[in-house]
Amino acid sequence: MQVIRAWHGRFEAQELDLPAGAIVADALAATRITQAGLAGYAIHGERTTRDAPLRDGDRLELLEPLLADPKDNRRRRARVQAGKPPP
Repeated sequence: MQVIRAWHGRFEAQELDLPAGAIVADALAATRITQAGLAGYAIHGERTTRDAPLRDGDRLELLEPLLADPKDNRRRRARVQAGKPPP
């Protein structure tokens, strides 16, 4: 399985060989990738928890906090497209 953490402009990845029945918490304990400031975890892009089971071939993603609210960004783009000034 692979553990990956991405930042703006860079990423860090590590391959792990975990025993059958391993969970996300086991992968977190085994990885050398820093976990400070995480907002959560995902397996292949789907949010998950520390007690979720892992399968062979899974990619555990260590999620960063959002820098901007996606809904606010969409509203801002819609206002500009409608010819209105951004708030």
